[in-house]
Amino acid sequence: MRVWLKLALQRPVIRRALGYALLVGPVLIAINHSEALIRGELDGQRWLQMGLTMLVPYCVSTLSSVGAMRADESEESDQARLR
Repeated sequence: MRVWLKLALQRPVIRRALGYALLVGPVLIAINHSEALIRGELDGQRWLQMGLTMLVPYCVSTLSSVGAMRADESEESDQARLR
């Protein structure tokens, strides 16, 4: 878990995840909450839901980045053992 967090907190991983969250999050919000936005029905619960919606692409990007980094490390160590 400690290794995973160390990778997840690297600047490039965070920047990439924020970029995806800022691009994909509003699209998801528009899809899931457009009727409430148009009617102006934005209570505390709706704001919480929209905030959580923004976290989805951030988490997906972070999980994917860390998974790819760990797979790459594993592949490199496998190749080193074969030498």
